[in-house]
Amino acid sequence: MESTILAALWAAGTPLTPGQVQGALGTELARTTVTTILSRLYEKGTVARTRAGRGFAYTPTEDAPGLTARRMHSELRKQEDRSTVLARFVSQLTDEDERLLRDLLDGEAP
Repeated sequence: MESTILAALWAAGTPLTPGQVQGALGTELARTTVTTILSRLYEKGTVARTRAGRGFAYTPTEDAPGLTARRMHSELRKQEDRSTVLARFVSQLTDEDERLLRDLLDGEAP
């Protein structure tokens, strides 16, 4: 559900209230459920919020690639044997992704 709500916020390009997020999703999610998820995303630092009347309007703190990178870093920090984790990650890359990673490490733009 977090990903779906973030997708709605990215698509909007402007801060949304929980009610507006609920409307953008067009789902059966209750507004209170949307509010709870947005609050959790705020606590994680994934969204920022500003006052909007008696409540808040939310906006993502980063784009989808930035969020994915942050999640990857978070998972890596949890491991004591980082070299093994990275080695296994790299060993599972496609040839194309491996070339892209090599180019990025060499300072070349994709």
